[in-house]
Amino acid sequence: MSSFSEILFHPVVFSLFLAIFLTFFFKQFSKPNGKNNQPPSPKRLPIIGNLHQVGFYPHQSLRSMAQKYGPVMLLHFGTAPVIIISTAEAAGLIMKTYDQIFSDRPYSSVSARLVYNLKGVAMAPYGEQWRILKTIFVHQLLSNKKVRDFCWIREEEIGLMMEKIKGFSHSYTPVNLTELIMTTAKDIICRAAFGRKYGEGKEGDRFRYLFTEFDKLLLTESIGALIPWLRWIDRVNGFDKRVEELAKEIDEFLDSMVQERLEKGHDDDGSSTESGEDFLDILLRIHMDNSRDVSIDRDSVKASILDVFAAGINTTTALAEWLMSEAIKHPEILKKLQNEVRGILCGRQEITENDLEKMIYLKAVIKETLRLHPPSPLLVPRAARQDVEIMGYHVSSGTMVMINGWAISRDPNLWEKPEEFWPERFLNSDIDFKGKSNFQFTPFGGGRRGCPGILFALATNELMLANLLHKFDWKLPNGAKGEDLDMTEPLKFSSGRKIPLLALANPVSFS
Repeated sequence: MSSFSEILFHPVVFSLFLAIFLTFFFKQFSKPNGKNNQPPSPKRLPIIGNLHQVGFYPHQSLRSMAQKYGPVMLLHFGTAPVIIISTAEAAGLIMKTYDQIFSDRPYSSVSARLVYNLKGVAMAPYGEQWRILKTIFVHQLLSNKKVRDFCWIREEEIGLMMEKIKGFSHSYTPVNLTELIMTTAKDIICRAAFGRKYGEGKEGDRFRYLFTEFDKLLLTESIGALIPWLRWIDRVNGFDKRVEELAKEIDEFLDSMVQERLEKGHDDDGSSTESGEDFLDILLRIHMDNSRDVSIDRDSVKASILDVFAAGINTTTALAEWLMSEAIKHPEILKKLQNEVRGILCGRQEITENDLEKMIYLKAVIKETLRLHPPSPLLVPRAARQDVEIMGYHVSSGTMVMINGWAISRDPNLWEKPEEFWPERFLNSDIDFKGKSNFQFTPFGGGRRGCPGILFALATNELMLANLLHKFDWKLPNGAKGEDLDMTEPLKFSSGRKIPLLALANPVSFS
């Protein structure tokens, strides 16, 4: 057996004891600054802070804690202070009143290694480089005109999706809607942004593996980042190696995309614009043009590609699979949706943009889905760029701020029947989700750091969902009822379903 001294001076045990001692030492002898009125905070443990209180479903446990400690709450994730915002009023201060002060992203060592030292628009620090990248995104991929121009791509890919579903229906095989929605969203985004699909054959297997791992690790913070005294554990347990290997593989994949385009040029047959240029062409043209005042390096090009993949595919998939889940779970809502879509089309098979504008109930169901199942339950974190006072509480420069959008969209002070799926609440309501004024409903964030891809995601979802509802009747396999459908959310910060949505499709005859 090991002696007491051997156990005590084991590196892990010794580090823990040292951390506990230093925590209590500084707590005992440090004097609080009377000028700084800190937000209410639950008691924290040495070393880990409040991490043990966050749980497997952070948005849910944080809401419970906020009900006790208030709309502006201070937690510590390890040694890092984090402000949790849990009401619409407080969220409005972050995303509108003091939007510029909270326009930074907190530094993450994992994100920095995976996303080219934070050179993508999603995670870049606020500044000139971020403004350049956002302008390129908005004008060259996500503007109203660009989204309309991509209509034919959406129609073609969703048409292929419908044919696949017919194949399943003929063999009475359940459709994995989660996988099919994700594949279709990926193909639409790839064709619009990069001129061709990425995801077929061996290339497709590699693509899925890389970006599944990317999603997992991007939402994981290292022990060393949360507890600097234990940074060495990330090397011992293999976490650092796992991140470095994935970063290398993703870079090789993206670099091959860039090099292929530089060597072969763009194939006009796959072009997504009248000029023959797609988003990748434009990024590379700006990168190569030394005469321009605006420039981006090769890593910024690859980081921008990564942003398109990561943000676009996940957001589109989460919304569509949750809406179909709620519709199947509530047969009366599914029937109302189908009656609206089929009534507008009057026997026609193909759906146009004008048809979509008339589908008021579908738009209400989309809003209600976003309310109950926001793509990012805890909006992408921000960081304070300077000291500021929020609702009477001091927030220090550099402090991470997390807005619990999930909790706000279920606040009983703001919503009637907040836990129920009730789309009718939006039929005679002017509440929107663009994050400019209605901070009770911000599934895409708001202000400078709000998601710029709202129009793209909605255009894809509306056409995809209208086709799914128009051309097929849906039910669960093995005679299961709607109330039997498992609606479990994934663990931690992910947005989609934990269990893929499987359903039987019965084609509708239009003859």
